[in-house]
Amino acid sequence: MSGRFAARLVVSISAADVGRRISLRRRLPTGEYSDVVGVLESWSGGILAVRRRNGELVEVPEGIMVAAKVVPPQPPPRRPRRPAGEDEER
Repeated sequence: MSGRFAARLVVSISAADVGRRISLRRRLPTGEYSDVVGVLESWSGGILAVRRRNGELVEVPEGIMVAAKVVPPQPPPRRPRRPAGEDEER
């Protein structure tokens, strides 16, 4: 067995997934890959609009999309941790 790893790149989203959170991998002009995770806001005219959690809207031409899937909603923020040794008030 060779030491190489081959990944299967699958696009398993459609325009019906608008409003759902997705993970999308796209191929950049440099040949590198970049991931976009967020809510699919629209898919029209060959352009996907994905809203990242920081509010940024990323437009991705469907021709450079190499893999995509629906992912679970973002988990709620965690409560801040107490510093070690700090007792709770009683």
